[in-house]
Amino acid sequence: MATDFDATAHHYGLIVSDLEREIEFYRDVLGLDVLTRFTVGDEAFGTAVGIDGASAELVHLDAGGARLELATYEPEPDADFETQLNQPGSTHLGLAVEDLESVAESLPDDVETISGPQTTESGTTIMFVVDPEGNLVELLDA
Repeated sequence: MATDFDATAHHYGLIVSDLEREIEFYRDVLGLDVLTRFTVGDEAFGTAVGIDGASAELVHLDAGGARLELATYEPEPDADFETQLNQPGSTHLGLAVEDLESVAESLPDDVETISGPQTTESGTTIMFVVDPEGNLVELLDA
């Protein structure tokens, strides 16, 4: 099935338990440059990631043509629910699209979403979909 939009790679995300240690590893050991560091934690973010009251500290690093996103979450994950996005070791693929609202409306009915588009306090509009194998894909406005 062809779509009427194009998605491009934006970032590859890793959820970590010790953000400072991970930054040191990727920066000092692997030589990646820190591009930006920010925190999100408003209601829209919690809705977008499917975790009430969630906040995250995020760091984007330059991986030579790809952006690596490291994130740590509050609250910590529920031990009984291993697939939450705030679980250390969780991964997601971030794809930038033009006009996320239109893309969301055009998704087939059988595509599982965590929420519709949410504009977070950082000004980015995001939503998460789940691929057929259960992998999380973040769609964000380009």
